[in-house]
Amino acid sequence: MGQQQLLLIVLGIIIIAIAIVVGISLFRMWSIDSKRDLIINENNSLADLAFKYYRLPQAMGGGGNSFIGWALPSQMQSTATGTHHLAEVYEDSVIIVGTGNEIVTGADSIKVQTTVTALSINTVVIN
Repeated sequence: MGQQQLLLIVLGIIIIAIAIVVGISLFRMWSIDSKRDLIINENNSLADLAFKYYRLPQAMGGGGNSFIGWALPSQMQSTATGTHHLAEVYEDSVIIVGTGNEIVTGADSIKVQTTVTALSINTVVIN
């Protein structure tokens, strides 16, 4: 009877350890997905600002159907979620890259690229 109880205790400890490891893994995945969603939301907010600049006439301080001259607001360049920068600015499009401060694997951070054109906003998850 003593060996059977010892075996059940060891088996219980192993099951609890596996449950803890799975729980930590699930929490980490949820955390990364949550951070990625926040970066996407911030990029979409910046895309909205870029689109407003594009549509606003030059006489009112806008681009007059051009993205050239648009810059990221200083408070959005670095946020609690991560950093954002303009990768490329063209007359008919602008590319915004958001890099999260959450490390996914090794030294790779969360990265999201948003391309804004006169007709659409497209977001691609890089990492």
